[in-house]
Amino acid sequence: MSTTPYRVFGVENSPFSVKVRSYFRYKGIPHEWIVRNIATMPEYQKHAKLPIVPLVVAADGTAMQDSTPIMEALEAQFPEPSTHPESEPNRFLSLLLEEFGDEWGNKWMLHYRWAREADQVAASNRLVAEMMPDVPDAEREETAKGIAERMVGRVWFVGSNEVTAAQIEDSYVEGLEMLEAHLSNRAYLFGDYPVFADFGLWGQLYNCLVDPTPGGLLREKAPSVVAWIERMLEPKGEGPPVMTESFETLAPTLLPYVKRMCGDLFLPWSEANARALAAGDENYDVELDGRTWTQKPVKYQAKSLGVIREKYAAVVDKTALDPVLEETGCLRWLAT
Repeated sequence: MSTTPYRVFGVENSPFSVKVRSYFRYKGIPHEWIVRNIATMPEYQKHAKLPIVPLVVAADGTAMQDSTPIMEALEAQFPEPSTHPESEPNRFLSLLLEEFGDEWGNKWMLHYRWAREADQVAASNRLVAEMMPDVPDAEREETAKGIAERMVGRVWFVGSNEVTAAQIEDSYVEGLEMLEAHLSNRAYLFGDYPVFADFGLWGQLYNCLVDPTPGGLLREKAPSVVAWIERMLEPKGEGPPVMTESFETLAPTLLPYVKRMCGDLFLPWSEANARALAAGDENYDVELDGRTWTQKPVKYQAKSLGVIREKYAAVVDKTALDPVLEETGCLRWLAT
C-alpha cells in the first residue's frame, strides 16, 4: 500500500488531468503526480474502471475518476480553503462556468488541437514524448503521425466539423476578449481566490496556450488571461482573506460572459443534445445565436446537463439567483 495520501495519474496534455492537479496544489493536499505512460500503465489499469484520466487513487486503494466528482469528494474532506463562493448568485455561477469549461471549453481545445497541421504536429509530438518516452527517434515521427490521424477522426465527439468550425473559433476569440476584460483587474474569476469555475475553464485554456494557433491568439488578444493561466499552475490566494468579490463588482464583466457563453451557446446546445439522445437521433441540428450547429449526440454531455440542473434545483433560496439567470438567458434551460 502506498504511503502517499493520494496518487494522481494524468497527462499534461489532458485538460481534466491538470485541472485536478491544480486543485490538489491549491488545497495543499499531499499527492504524487504520476504521468500515465507506458511504464505506469500496468499500475493505472489496476485501478481504472474507464480508460480516462485523471485517475486519483487514495492510500487505501480507493479510486476516483471524472474531474468534477473528484473535486467534489475532496472538497468534502478538505473544506479549507474553500473553492466555492460564499453566497448566491456567485456560488451557482461558479458551478455553471465550471461545467461550461468542461464541455464547451473542451470544444475549443480539441478543435484547435486537431484542425490544422501545425497544431497536429505539435500536439502529437508532445503526446509521444510524454506518454511513450522510450520510442526510438526513428519511430517517433511515424508514431506521432498515427496519433494525429486517430485524433482528427475523433473530434466529432465535441462537435467539431466543417459546419461548426467557424462558430467554435469565433466563440473562442470572443470568449478570450471578454475574459480579458474581466481578468484585467483581478487575480481569479471571482476575486482573490480560485473557485470551481477557475479550475474547469483553466484546464482547457492552459492546453490551448501550448498549441500554436490557440496559444498565439491567447498571447495576442488576452495577456491578462495568459497571466491567469500561468497563475493557476500553482494557485494561491491573493490579498486579504476574503473569499470572493461581491456580485455587484463582478457583474459588469462577468454577466456578459455568462450570457454569451452559457445563455446563448452552451445551455441551448446541451438541451438540443439531450433531446436528440432521448429521441434516438443519429444527428441533430440546432440554431445557436442564428447559426446552425450540427453533430452526433453524445451521452456524457446529456449527463452533464442533468447534473447542472440538479445543482440548480438544490439551491434552497433562489431569490438572488433567478433574476441573474433570467438576465443571462440561462434560466429557461435550467428550471425544468
